[in-house]
Amino acid sequence: MRYSHAAAVAVAAMLVLPNLSSAQVMDQESSRKVAGGGITAAGWAGKIDAKEEKAGQVLTNSKLSMDGKVLKVTTGPAVTYWNPANKASGNYTVKATFNEKEYMGLNDHPHPYGIVIGGNNLGTDNQSYLYCAAYGNGNFIVRGMGPAPFQVNGRGEANAAVHIASGKGAPVTQEIAVSVKGDKVECAINGTVVGSYDKATLVTAGKLKSTDGLFGIRFAHNTEATVTGLTVTKN
Repeated sequence: MRYSHAAAVAVAAMLVLPNLSSAQVMDQESSRKVAGGGITAAGWAGKIDAKEEKAGQVLTNSKLSMDGKVLKVTTGPAVTYWNPANKASGNYTVKATFNEKEYMGLNDHPHPYGIVIGGNNLGTDNQSYLYCAAYGNGNFIVRGMGPAPFQVNGRGEANAAVHIASGKGAPVTQEIAVSVKGDKVECAINGTVVGSYDKATLVTAGKLKSTDGLFGIRFAHNTEATVTGLTVTKN
């Protein structure tokens, strides 16, 4: 009887493990070091996550470069990039197109990338910002730093608007936009609003200082993609 019970527990554990979410698996994966890393895109700055810093990672272990008007990102540690000249206030929409040439090219599970808004005190231990990011498996995540991480749509969710890569190594493109409209903050992916949130629940103690601030881009660790058309328009 004891043997049967132990065997049942072992089988149950084996069944549970494969069902870990992408975000949970990602938390268990070590960040690589990108050769020739650092920031060469003129005017841009960046900061890796506090968790990455505690693990001994540094900003130069990820890479941001610019070829014409195309931003090229390869991570390393998870990182947020911004240009101090890129500011938005009031009602606005920040958008860009992300092209992952080889889906999961540097990893064995989906990693997200997306738009950052509401950046205040970026680069410091007191920074705050919000981001909406897409995965090439049809999921998206809305999350913030205030300065501690806070979840907006949990560990992420699926939406039919998010493009799905045909397989590992295949290309996948996402157009991501984050808008501030009155008392709402919205994330749209590929032209469809996938999430709408009350501004009052985001701009509060321990979360955002304001939706006014710098905007930029956010990449999870061990990910590679290009970014084009990063612009802001007034709503």
